[in-house]
Amino acid sequence: MFNRLKSYWLDPEFNRKKQFLKQVPFFRNVPRREFGRLFQALAQRNYQAGDVLFKEGDVGRALFILEWGQIEIARRIGPGKTQRIAVLGPGDYFGEVSLLDDQPRTASATALTPSRVYLLYKTELGTLLEGAPHAGAAIMAHLAEVLAARLRSSMNRNRPAAAAGPEPLMEEVS
Repeated sequence: MFNRLKSYWLDPEFNRKKQFLKQVPFFRNVPRREFGRLFQALAQRNYQAGDVLFKEGDVGRALFILEWGQIEIARRIGPGKTQRIAVLGPGDYFGEVSLLDDQPRTASATALTPSRVYLLYKTELGTLLEGAPHAGAAIMAHLAEVLAARLRSSMNRNRPAAAAGPEPLMEEVS
């Protein structure tokens, strides 16, 4: 095991990837001694323009971290119609809620340009939590921060409707 980790640390490609991943908020606080295990837990995938990474309705099983390229996140808004939610670039991540549950994806992800992503599967996160608890804890703490910020933002957007009573809020949800 030690020789395997040592070979990673001496590999220039590993060091390039490590520098990139340290810039990603999810991994910023991962202790150096556990970074090799984190790196082993990540899968790397390359996509061409037009490739679909996942579709709305698919069961989410992984967090995606975009190293290079552009990914469009879009959702269906009617028969044959989609709405662009975001265009993501290097360093962005998406699909993080899938680390917590097995619910269907709420949007689709499509490569707009040739792209490389790293994936952290939910099963690998479980293994990481056991074998590298500080790395797992750092990832889970950041995930909690992201979800709390989104919940707060959602609540603030709905505050005027909520103050008017349940009827306008129900109309907005419908």
